[in-house]
Amino acid sequence: MRERILNDLKTAMKNQDKDILKVIRMVKGSMQLQEINLKRELNDDEVIGVISKEIKTRRDSIKEFERGNRQDLVDETNKEIQILEAYLPEQLSEEEISKIIDDVFGKVNPTGMQDMGKIMGMITPLVKGKADLGSVSSKVREKLSKM
Repeated sequence: MRERILNDLKTAMKNQDKDILKVIRMVKGSMQLQEINLKRELNDDEVIGVISKEIKTRRDSIKEFERGNRQDLVDETNKEIQILEAYLPEQLSEEEISKIIDDVFGKVNPTGMQDMGKIMGMITPLVKGKADLGSVSSKVREKLSKM
């Protein structure tokens, strides 16, 4: 994953693609910062985590831009998200997420909201990088509230 990002950075420089270059440089900087903090090179899962975090940050920014009626910034940020999503593994469908949630509920047999942490602890490794954990969490919370 790391090599792919660095190769894409070189390609974007050669092609003078400023949009892709800006996004990849930002990801590279975030990866380097994480590596400094951990004092080692990141593995693929950690690189995916960095990219997911960058996407989440941009989605939060879009909400602020929409409140400020800045459609130009919303469009630019959406373009950046599309570039970043190309580096993530294929995302799970709603049906696949629901199936994973149902399987974990079958194993845990939750009795109420107090089991939220236990359920999310089992679901997170299964969907990390493949689905938005915020939406998964809200689906679990919704299912627990119906119990």
